[in-house]
Amino acid sequence: MTRSASRRARSRAVSGGVVVVLAAIHVADQVLHPPWWVRALEGAGLLAWARWEGLTWSQLGLGRDRLGAGARWGLGTVAVVAGVYVVGLLLPATRPAFQDVRYDLPVAAALEKALVVIPLGTVALEELAFRSVLWAVLARHMRQWQVLVTTSVLFGLWHILPSLDLGETNRGVSGAVGGAGDATVVAATVAFTAVGGLVFGELRRRSGSVLASIAAHWATNALGVLFGLVAWRLDRQG
Repeated sequence: MTRSASRRARSRAVSGGVVVVLAAIHVADQVLHPPWWVRALEGAGLLAWARWEGLTWSQLGLGRDRLGAGARWGLGTVAVVAGVYVVGLLLPATRPAFQDVRYDLPVAAALEKALVVIPLGTVALEELAFRSVLWAVLARHMRQWQVLVTTSVLFGLWHILPSLDLGETNRGVSGAVGGAGDATVVAATVAFTAVGGLVFGELRRRSGSVLASIAAHWATNALGVLFGLVAWRLDRQG
């Protein structure tokens, strides 16, 4: 085996190992339900391993020279998501999509969820896992479009376990699927989040910074909690 072939084989083995580790982390989190800070530490651990493996900050989407571009793309995406959510909240037909019982919270708890738990306990882990570490590892032996598609598909599959009770917790989802069953909810969630992964990945690719995908991911999740807070109160007032 030539030296280049050996390097490619090792890169593929490392990529497979990262996928297995991510799956193990995810299953453990879903079974044990650790506090948010444990998930933040998991993300930090992945990043530390990536640096030990020899990946540079630039390869990981964390290079200083791309932070400005990442911030610009990220803030633009936050504005777009906020605008879409405003329209969705104002339309009676789409308002139930914001009414998730997990987020029917007091104001202080909703703010903590949106500003602490989600960015540090969800977004940081998932973005470091998929758009930073796994992205950089795959890029050593895949073309960029292949990296984008692979990370997006795996990101969709990552959401299988969290979606198992989504039909029971979200009014919009339960109303949309009716009696179609959990399998439909899971399949739709995987497809939707895979598309979301494509968007997040493209933001990362265009900006060269994972900061852009972090901002978009945070906006999608955290603004959903805050708009959900308003949706539940409008529902009770009406």
